[in-house]
Amino acid sequence: MSKCLDTEMSIASIMETEKNGSPITNTESYKENAINLYVKKSETTFTEEEQFSSSGNTKTNWVDKIGHFLNAETRGIEKVEPEDKFDHSYLNPFTIFFTPQLAVSALSTGSVGIGMGLSFTSTVVVIVLFSIIGSIPVGLFCLFGMKFGLRQQIMSRHLTGNIMGRVFAFFNVVSCIGWNAINVIPCAQLLNSVNHNFKPWIGCLILVLCTCILAVFGYKAVHLYERYAWIPTFVVYIVIIARFTIIRGFEWGHEKQSAQTEAGNILSFIVVMFGFTAGWSPSASDFLVYFDNRAKSWKVAMAMILGLVIPAIGSCVLGAALATSTNKPGRFKDAYDSNSFGGLIYEILCGDNHNQGYRFLIVVLALSAVQNNLSGGYCLSLAIQCVWSRLAKIPRIAWCILGNLVCLGFAIPAYYVFFEAMSNFLSIISYNVSIYIGISLAEHFIYRKDFEHYDISNFNDRKTFPVGIAGVVGFAFGVCSTVLAMNQTWYQGVIARKIGDNGGDISFELNIIFSFIGYNLVRPFEKKYFAR
Repeated sequence: MSKCLDTEMSIASIMETEKNGSPITNTESYKENAINLYVKKSETTFTEEEQFSSSGNTKTNWVDKIGHFLNAETRGIEKVEPEDKFDHSYLNPFTIFFTPQLAVSALSTGSVGIGMGLSFTSTVVVIVLFSIIGSIPVGLFCLFGMKFGLRQQIMSRHLTGNIMGRVFAFFNVVSCIGWNAINVIPCAQLLNSVNHNFKPWIGCLILVLCTCILAVFGYKAVHLYERYAWIPTFVVYIVIIARFTIIRGFEWGHEKQSAQTEAGNILSFIVVMFGFTAGWSPSASDFLVYFDNRAKSWKVAMAMILGLVIPAIGSCVLGAALATSTNKPGRFKDAYDSNSFGGLIYEILCGDNHNQGYRFLIVVLALSAVQNNLSGGYCLSLAIQCVWSRLAKIPRIAWCILGNLVCLGFAIPAYYVFFEAMSNFLSIISYNVSIYIGISLAEHFIYRKDFEHYDISNFNDRKTFPVGIAGVVGFAFGVCSTVLAMNQTWYQGVIARKIGDNGGDISFELNIIFSFIGYNLVRPFEKKYFAR
């Protein structure tokens, strides 16, 4: 009854408007047009409400009510319309990765090259080159968020098809959880070095809870924190460099290896460094969905690339330099053996003095785990919603809390095997990301050619996605190359084991090539027979 009344009122309103504007020549025609207009409007409203509800952002559940009370972001994975965009500062795409890369985990990543037996010179060359190479796709993918207002793993459906879009979303969830767990470990080691009664699990718990609280507040809180959190960490870096120079801890020498073995170790370290920077690709657009879509694309991309490259190179080179002090027996090697990389940093700052000021700096540096994990803690909740439509009905805030607690569950056992966990996990991230990059670049540059050829008017409409067969084939090709070329402590591929005594990992290079080829073998047939 109420719907009929609303319809009559809408018709009357439209007819009245027409009367005031111009004489009516055909009343029945206007009535018919009014009814059609009302029905169309009702259908459109229903579609928008259905999409809004499916993203888990309804304002009726109690989690989102609390979120609104706290002024936290409750928006999930639905599209951000141009009129809802409020971010105009080029500083945000710069600092969103600048700050996370200026942390203890970046120092420990640089030390992996020395731990593999590479010379300092070889380690630095790999760090510089592949920090730059790995950052370029991140600069490209971030533009999808700015231009379309879509989260990266929603955009993946338009790049790889519906099936692989959800598969890559799942892998991104795993990557975020695992990487955040790894990041916590060296910082917990630092806290344990300051006070041995401070149990590792307590340090992990405190750091994860701090990250979780900030990530719950969402986009604005993440960007605000990342804009300033790098400053105290940078101050500690300067003190570390000064102390390391004073105590003359740097050592050029390293254990000599055969040329083939060193080549294999360099290839393996390349995969680690590529994963360190390119690992942000499956999340890049999440951090710019509210950014003004009228901004210059090259400026935004360059800001994000520089914000990723500069601290990655600086932190990893410093970490490699610190790790050289373990190349010969002494107190630095003993500290590293007893408490891994966190113990080494503590020994450099506090080992030969009892100055409480240095201990305070250790605590400040340990808190860099929060700035490092905040971005991942935020985007993992969005990636979970992209895996399955029913998961999208659960609010982002709830997933954010649950995901960070899972990180804690992984961090505590990984604490005791840190070096192996760090090198292995970064390599695994690289395997997944390289396949994703190979497929996505093929779709964007060969078949879409530019940003104008994406239909994102209804981002949930599967008719606007590629069919997905090519995405599955490209992924299968990438998995095959991974199995052949990966080099891990628990598995060596047929190709990898032929490179040096320790093997050599060339999966990152082959994955991009294989997935690119596999995708392009099938994609033309999709376009021809399915026209999408």
